[in-house]
Amino acid sequence: MSDANTPSDVEPEHDHDHHDHEGPGYATPQAAIEEGDREKLAYVMSLYVGTDVDAPDFVAVVDLDPDSDTYCEIVDRIELPNRGDELHHFGWNACSSSCHMEGLERRHLIVPGQRSSRIHVIDAKDRHNPELETVIEPEEVFEYDLSAPHTVHCIPDGEILISMLGDADGELPGGFLELNDDFEIEGRWEPPGEIEMNYDYWYQPRQNVMVSSEWAAPKTYYPGFDLEDVEAGNYGQRLHFWDWEDGTVEQTIDLGEEGLIPLEVRFLHTPESTHGFVGAALSSNIFHFWRDGESGEYRAEKVIDFESREHDDWDMPVPALPTDILISMDDRYLFGSNWLHGEVWMYDISDPSNPRRADSLSVGGTFGEVQEVQGRELSAGPQMIQLSLDGERLYWTTSLFSSWDEQFYPEEGERGSVMLKADVDPRKGTIELDEDFLVDWGECPEGPARAHEIRWPDGDCTSDVWQ
Repeated sequence: MSDANTPSDVEPEHDHDHHDHEGPGYATPQAAIEEGDREKLAYVMSLYVGTDVDAPDFVAVVDLDPDSDTYCEIVDRIELPNRGDELHHFGWNACSSSCHMEGLERRHLIVPGQRSSRIHVIDAKDRHNPELETVIEPEEVFEYDLSAPHTVHCIPDGEILISMLGDADGELPGGFLELNDDFEIEGRWEPPGEIEMNYDYWYQPRQNVMVSSEWAAPKTYYPGFDLEDVEAGNYGQRLHFWDWEDGTVEQTIDLGEEGLIPLEVRFLHTPESTHGFVGAALSSNIFHFWRDGESGEYRAEKVIDFESREHDDWDMPVPALPTDILISMDDRYLFGSNWLHGEVWMYDISDPSNPRRADSLSVGGTFGEVQEVQGRELSAGPQMIQLSLDGERLYWTTSLFSSWDEQFYPEEGERGSVMLKADVDPRKGTIELDEDFLVDWGECPEGPARAHEIRWPDGDCTSDVWQ
């Protein structure tokens, strides 16, 4: 057990009187729960990279309204102008961190191509029929010796920050690219050389801190996973804690062999908190991190461990590979997906230093008990997840990255991805598969497509940050 502060230092409803709510988003996480509407649309990154379909990637608009005649269907597609982008992660131009900015709208989706380094700006004023507005070409990005855009966060005052995983040649170091509110490149956010590897990030402006995680150089992970790269130290195992205002690294924590490939990283939503979690995918562990009250430094401790499992078709025990995590808007539950094992899970994190397993679903993947929904065979395990604002519905897609899909689940590219849903009871701490819900990317007009990250039109648990 760690000496981390328990939730007695985290207020569930925080004072937001230091600025008025005149702009996008919600004044507090609790306001998001109480004022946010049920999700009726989803935007989903959809791609043809690594399939037999010669077509550009697209952003899918999915109907999630149970009262609609087109429920569970892709009702619109924003097709991009080029092939081979590999759409992966994306985000909004504005969120709750800019809720004090009168006149600013959560209107534009920033949609990077992971392989191309091309950045698309989509106007979603018409939520049902978004349109491509502009494109930042790769050559403009390479001028700043950056490539492979990943996490997109709206930051205060209407600007946008994107984590970049490589240099212009696809090697290390990575860094961060900043866009202004006119969607023009402002430049690098940080001084060059602050970090080598990069991946995901989250920031807590009230605490003047940002945390970033590590994957690898694009040239390492683009071809697929090679165990020799792990042995050679080509994959990350560190967390970096930044001075948010200065854009400089203040502290780095090496998670060691139990923290290999730390991917998605989340702070709690309440801006008073310094607690957070990161999933170490290859080591199949979840780490809790927090700022020590006495030293002022951050600490990290493994708090969840998913055991590898034996399988006849594998020469080694199969790791769980927890590739995505998120925190419910009320900061009570940590949800995640184990892509290789085939599992979605929820832990009660009322005490962040001692997560308690609440419930899980065994679905898809290598060991999932449920291997088909509505007669549709599942080709892969749960991957990217998204939770409703009220914490009562969990959705997920099944593609990780095209070349990794091909290694571990080759039928994903042949059949296409699916989007599934579970009903969550936050009061009882239970999760149940909704077998009436299925969105099938195998039915796309050009042919089967992959599906990755999910976003709601009006904010969600993995995009909104509070000051």
